[in-house]
Amino acid sequence: MLILSIICLAPMFWRLFHQGFSESIGLLSDGMTGLMVFLTALLFPHLLRVVLLLLWAMFQTGAWELFGAMQRFPSWEDFHYLADPSFVEKSASGLHLTFPYLAGGLFVSLALASFFPVKRLSKSVFMKGIVLSICLLAIQGYLSRRYDNQSLAARYNPLHWFVRDAASLAFQPAPVILTEADLPPGLRHADLNGTSLLAGKGTAKNVLIVALEGIPGLYYPEIHKAMGVPASEGVEMTHMAESTPDAMLIPDFVAHSHQTIRGEYAILCGDFSKLSNETPKAFELLQNPERAADCLPAQMAKNGWSTHYLQAANLMFMGKDRVMPAIGFQHVHGIEWFTEPNPYEFPWGVIDPVFFRGARKYINELQADGKPWMLTLLTVGTHQPYAAPDEIAKKYASRKLATVAILDDAVGEFVEGLRRDGVLKDTLVIFTCDESHGSDMADWMSCWGLGVILAPEQTRLPRIKQGTFGLVDISASVLDYLGLKIPESLIGRSFFRDYTEPREMMAYTSAKLRWHTAKDQRYECTKDGSCREGHAGSILGYAPENLEPAPEGDGDRFWAMAAAMDHKLTSQKDVQVMKFAGGEIRKLPEKLLPESEWSENLAGAQYLNFPAGSKVHVSIRVKAVQAPKEGIQLKLFIRQYEILTGNIPFPEFPVLHTGEEGGIEFDFENPKDKKSFSFHLVGEGKDASVQMLEFNVTIDRRGK
Repeated sequence: MLILSIICLAPMFWRLFHQGFSESIGLLSDGMTGLMVFLTALLFPHLLRVVLLLLWAMFQTGAWELFGAMQRFPSWEDFHYLADPSFVEKSASGLHLTFPYLAGGLFVSLALASFFPVKRLSKSVFMKGIVLSICLLAIQGYLSRRYDNQSLAARYNPLHWFVRDAASLAFQPAPVILTEADLPPGLRHADLNGTSLLAGKGTAKNVLIVALEGIPGLYYPEIHKAMGVPASEGVEMTHMAESTPDAMLIPDFVAHSHQTIRGEYAILCGDFSKLSNETPKAFELLQNPERAADCLPAQMAKNGWSTHYLQAANLMFMGKDRVMPAIGFQHVHGIEWFTEPNPYEFPWGVIDPVFFRGARKYINELQADGKPWMLTLLTVGTHQPYAAPDEIAKKYASRKLATVAILDDAVGEFVEGLRRDGVLKDTLVIFTCDESHGSDMADWMSCWGLGVILAPEQTRLPRIKQGTFGLVDISASVLDYLGLKIPESLIGRSFFRDYTEPREMMAYTSAKLRWHTAKDQRYECTKDGSCREGHAGSILGYAPENLEPAPEGDGDRFWAMAAAMDHKLTSQKDVQVMKFAGGEIRKLPEKLLPESEWSENLAGAQYLNFPAGSKVHVSIRVKAVQAPKEGIQLKLFIRQYEILTGNIPFPEFPVLHTGEEGGIEFDFENPKDKKSFSFHLVGEGKDASVQMLEFNVTIDRRGK
């Protein structure tokens, strides 16, 4: 019984050891959640009890590791990642844990508990435990609402928050409905009303955008000092700072959401990424070519630039092999482009030093052509489990900080190399991030981005750029700098203008929706019903003392605004067609393993949402380019939250031989919302390959 109670209350003891009683609401949540797990475990026979405790230990470990990496707890809508073996395998590779003692305590207790059977409690003791749990839940709920200025991590156990988040989705009241027309002007149009810092358009002919995986402004010395924040455990990107003494720095710079594909959408398409965990807007662009044509790469290609995208990871994950060409990149490359091997193993892709050496070679090739170019780079070394060898990692407080130091040296050498090569003389360079991995110093740092600008006109640009900016502003800024027309669908301000008026700014990170208004009002709302507002100059920075509970109804309107922003690409269409194929030729594995369903998926039709009352039509057509004698028979798996649905009938694929075409079509209806829906298309055959002629998912909101 003692061992069982230890494993169930381990998160509470761990919090108490690290935080004392400063997070008393969180201690109540830990105690209540642990007690509920304890009582539930006693209802089960021994073997099922061990399985339950294993799930408990795995969830607590995974949730706190996510918090260590991104300063947020998992939500219900993250479940598809927890069930994606490829994602879990790569993220957990090497078992480089941020909180090893918590994980060790949980699993050692689990091992001991598996050897000792426990007597079941009497009914009276069990009922007393239930009553105590309910009392703890009520007290925690009251205090959580009373002190909702504290972070979610300080108030909730991860499992408690996970259940609370799921309940908010299942039992949320009828939402307030707003349209794009109801949004403030700053959230609907680009703003070029500021005073230009340049004499006419900029002189650079090339554009280089470098997105550093998860890096906030926290690590750049002058930026964190300008924001009044100390360095993170003494780690600063000093090499990057020394190599960019002439850069314009934007301390007040916002990353609008978590997840790389969302951040890249904001950067490249001049729009806020979704302020929720719904289907990323980048995927919605696949069936909205008119809006995709307004994205920065497409606009630059239209005006004579050659457009290039190079990332350190595999392009297939999150469908970037489809998204990037759709928004205007003429040349798209991932890990397959690099020839230099990693000096040590890293599952996600090319480590940062290797990546930037390759990127410099890529740029030299572009320079040799003599034509104007645009290149977007994306690193991956600072993604969990972090690309740092043990001998370097042990010198820092965490492996994450070790990879920041490695990235710092790589970026510093990269910039110095570009300077020696003469690239900076005619190239606008923007260093930013895709998202922010935040810091445990404050939860607002989870939406603190990075803005470092290098331009030939350095003497006309300030060292510290005042005002609030974000990823959403990069497209408008580049087009403004080049003197190109900004499409009406783009929003944002220009880095190269001074503004005297406050602005609208939004972000959704760490399960908190943040909004800063043009009247300098700051709102912070969470799904547990709390919403605070107060006067503040920015969406970033420590919350002002006057941040008080918002009047009733303000929070509902705020969430409705976020929903209107989220659905602006699709809300006007009764019929939405998402296309996930366009003639690509895919090689098939010789033998398909069960765990390969994710990594060998032939299309990026993943994590889709279907509204209530809609009807979905799926049409898939392929051609066997090369097939073995017995032919190829593809298989389709349909999953929701990565769990096989089993209730949607569809025909089998025909057996195809070399040169033959075939496919399937089917429909299904959605009486209720369906979220996080994925289609996994796989096949196998020695030396086999198929051409993806069509993979369309059509959503008819009119239903039957």
